[in-house]
Amino acid sequence: MSYVEEVIDKITKENPGEAEFHQTLNEVYRSIEVAVEANEKQYREDALLERLANPERQIKFRVPWVDDNGQVQVNTGYRVEFNSAIGPYKGGLRFHPSVNIGIIKFLGFEQIFKNSLTGLPIGGGKGGSNFDPKGKSDREVMAFCQSFMNELYRHIGQFKDVPAGDIGVGGREIGYLFGQYKRLTKLYEGVLTGKGLSFGGSLARTEATGYGLLYFAQEMLKANGESFEGKRVTVSGSGNVAIYAIEKATQLGALPVTASDSTGWVYDPNGIDVALLKEIKEVKRGRMSDYAAVRESAEYHEGRGVWEIEADVALPCATQNELNLDDAKTLVKNNTLAVAEGANMPTTLDATKYLQEKGVLFGPAKAANAGGVAVSALEMSQNSERLQWTFEEVDTRLQNIMKNIFEQIETTCKKYEAGTDYVLGANVAGFEKVADAMQAQGIV
Repeated sequence: MSYVEEVIDKITKENPGEAEFHQTLNEVYRSIEVAVEANEKQYREDALLERLANPERQIKFRVPWVDDNGQVQVNTGYRVEFNSAIGPYKGGLRFHPSVNIGIIKFLGFEQIFKNSLTGLPIGGGKGGSNFDPKGKSDREVMAFCQSFMNELYRHIGQFKDVPAGDIGVGGREIGYLFGQYKRLTKLYEGVLTGKGLSFGGSLARTEATGYGLLYFAQEMLKANGESFEGKRVTVSGSGNVAIYAIEKATQLGALPVTASDSTGWVYDPNGIDVALLKEIKEVKRGRMSDYAAVRESAEYHEGRGVWEIEADVALPCATQNELNLDDAKTLVKNNTLAVAEGANMPTTLDATKYLQEKGVLFGPAKAANAGGVAVSALEMSQNSERLQWTFEEVDTRLQNIMKNIFEQIETTCKKYEAGTDYVLGANVAGFEKVADAMQAQGIV
């Protein structure tokens, strides 16, 4: 049994019931085996893969809060500080009923390599709670966020651990969290990113993940003699990532024709109306059925089915494991040219493998959706300088970062003779930088 296989087996047994964490562990470690083999003796002696797969710190805590009816509710909070070899822990907070320690560990593990690829000095971490902000009043969300921060504040700091938003955590939640952090610590520092522009936020942060996804996908298409001009694009999701992926796709000359949420999806052959989508999702916090109700060209369907629509490029931007093997077969049948992941691990392992075997260009999340955390790191820089850069300056930096990420991956693929296996390229490029830093810092 190889060193990689031994570690996968060991870590899986030590962390039972954490399916998503097991999935990303298998995906990453099997693809970096080509890089591990060259240094296997030293890595094994130093237990490097075991250390990398074990978080430096796992924090779990109770979050009591009072709802609008005066009833006390109790949720569970998490922060997994996974790896700080190249910088302070950096990664979002997710508020969603599905959150558990396995999901937070999967997200934190992915974040290590994603952050490494950005070229910026940030380590990997993730956090969140099984709290569901949907249907809650602003006062209830504030009560929860303040209680959540009452415990989290003692573990974070601008040079220690800098959370951001994720699913269920937008500008409203970040504002409440930051206010409580400031109240508890008496510090005004860049401890959270995704803040409002009036109190230290960065221009282009809202757009960053969606825009970055398209910048990466554009580089991937360009390297293979294609572009977005005139392409039909299917997008899942209707949150922050999906909205701005749709907006940038339109700006690049493509026609995005779908969007979805947890209840259903719409197909709009005339192209998704971005302004209407923003109004429904960002202002009214409505459903995709509301979009179809006022947009004559749109068809609304309950459940899932976005990937049935014929398109040149597919952008899964909703949640993990939303694109399965059957969906992949449908995409291949429909002659889809490329898939780029906007969400974290939205494609199952078997679907990813099938798409690659069939020659579909595949941009993995840790590379394709790194724009969000990249601009979060740029927000940290602006906070440290006590400056705010222009939208154009941040956007230009974002474009350069996403271009550099693709170039790193392409260089790695050539080095290991991996063709267009961008999954291998992303994992190995991210891993090699972190491994070098870990080795240099000793057994810690």
